[in-house]
Amino acid sequence: MSEAMEAEFDTVAEWTATVAAALGPEYYVPAGCRGSGSPAALDWLIEHMGLSSGDELLDCGAGVGGPAAYAAQASSVRPVLVEPELGACRAARRLFGHPVVCALGSALPVADASFDAAWSLGVLCTTPDQLVLLRELRRIARPGGRIGLLVFVAHRDLPDGCLPDNNFPTPDRLDDLLNRAGLTVQQRLCTADLPAISQQWTDRAARVEAALAERYGHTEAWRLAEESSGQIGQLLEDGTLSGELLVVRNP
Repeated sequence: MSEAMEAEFDTVAEWTATVAAALGPEYYVPAGCRGSGSPAALDWLIEHMGLSSGDELLDCGAGVGGPAAYAAQASSVRPVLVEPELGACRAARRLFGHPVVCALGSALPVADASFDAAWSLGVLCTTPDQLVLLRELRRIARPGGRIGLLVFVAHRDLPDGCLPDNNFPTPDRLDDLLNRAGLTVQQRLCTADLPAISQQWTDRAARVEAALAERYGHTEAWRLAEESSGQIGQLLEDGTLSGELLVVRNP
C-alpha cells in the first residue's frame, strides 16, 4: 500500500475516531462514513438490497465502520466488518463495537454462504484483485443473497500521475468483472442522481472535518489523505469519474 493510501485508510481513520469521541455520539456515524457513504446512498442500498431486521451483513473494506453502523440503526441488521488496516479496525471497535476482523477483501476469513447480504463501498478501485474480491463476496453470500457496491468508474483516462494506486474500472470493465464473477445486476444508480443530504448530517460531517484539520492539519499524513480525497472530488466534478451504486445478486 502506498504512503498516501496508508495515511488515508489507517492513520487518518484512527484520528477520525479520536475526534468523533471528543465531539459526542451523534457525530460517530457521520465521522465513520467519511469517504465511504452518504445517508442517501446508504438508504438506497438498504432499500434495494431489501435489508431487514436480523439479516447478517458483511461489510467488506469497512473502514471506520460508519456505513455498517448506519445500516444497523436503520434496519436492525447484524453487521460484521472486515477491514485490512489496523488503524481503521481499532477506530471501528472504539466507535461502534460491532465485530471487526482485520483481513483483505480478496481473502475473506468467513465460511461459504454464511451471510444474508454483503456490501463493499468505494473499495473495488483500491485493489488490483477486483475479480477475486467480487468472487469472494459471491462466495460468502447465501444463495439469492444481495450484494451492494459503490464503485468509482472511469469514463476517460486520468491525468498523468493522478491517483496512481487506484484501479478505476471503465463501465465496460465493471460489467465484465461482474459477469465473470457470476453476479447479476438487479439495480443501479449514479450517485449524482441521489437526493440531497440533510443539513444536520452535512453540519456534523463538516464539524468532524474542521476538528480533524485543527488537530492534524500540520501533519504529512493529513496532507496526503486530503490531496487524494481532493483529486477524487475533482475527477467526480469534471466527469472523469462517476460514483455508481449497484445491487447484484448471488444466483
